[in-house]
Amino acid sequence: MATLRELKGRIGSVASSEKITGAMKMISSAKMHKAEQALKQLRPFRDQIETIIANLLSSDAVFSSPLMTVRPVQNIAIVVWGSDDGLCGAYNVNIFKQLLQVLNGYRQSLPSDVAITVLPVGSKIAKAASKIGLQGVKVEALSGVDSKSTDSKVRDFAWDLRDAFLSGRYDRVEMLYMSFKSISRQRVEHQQLLPVTYDAFAGTLGKATAKPYIFEPSPEVIFTRILPMYLLAMVQDVFTENRASEQAARVMAMQSANDNAKKLREQLNLEYNKLRQQAITTELLDILGGQVR
Repeated sequence: MATLRELKGRIGSVASSEKITGAMKMISSAKMHKAEQALKQLRPFRDQIETIIANLLSSDAVFSSPLMTVRPVQNIAIVVWGSDDGLCGAYNVNIFKQLLQVLNGYRQSLPSDVAITVLPVGSKIAKAASKIGLQGVKVEALSGVDSKSTDSKVRDFAWDLRDAFLSGRYDRVEMLYMSFKSISRQRVEHQQLLPVTYDAFAGTLGKATAKPYIFEPSPEVIFTRILPMYLLAMVQDVFTENRASEQAARVMAMQSANDNAKKLREQLNLEYNKLRQQAITTELLDILGGQVR
């Protein structure tokens, strides 16, 4: 049985842990709100680009772009986002499970000669992905890109993906990431980035206004120039959603750890008080026994 001194030490340690997890929760919450604000600022830019493209597509002009070229699939790149830091619960585990599910599905549905390259963003998901042992699947480490990359790095990464697709290195580029819904709800999303399809604008096309437009320069030139902007907006959006989702997961993990520490501290306090009361009772009995003798 633990002594009073040992219990007091445990209570102090648990109380310290409770303070630390509480502080980490507050820091993660502030970072999450910052990422959420950045996400709200990005959305109008992406929505406006989608609206412009939808208006172009709803006109009578015919458009084509190398970014929309559909080729026979021989090489697929899957960019998967995770975290660079820990203490975010099952965040990376859930993403990795979904990645394995996608890869297993492709190995069953696609010919065996189709090569799949996994591009992990974030050291934690990169470490997990390195253990994938599926045939025809390779993991390629990214240089200078992580979950905390600045806007310039994100832009360079988006252009690298574009160039890899245009050069024929990849016939299809897909994204797997955690979509931010709220502080308590994030969902793994899997969607195609390249080639860009008309289906990507299906929701916006229904809202496009059927007004006559005078395009300057030509609709083809506008479409060709704005499509890379759409690509960049998509990649920026995913990076920001990943940051917000990671911090939201960390907030929930720290909240859970804080609650567990609080319960443990209450149990230890109860045990300490019982042991202390028992010691006091024993001393009183010894005193009374000495007086009787």
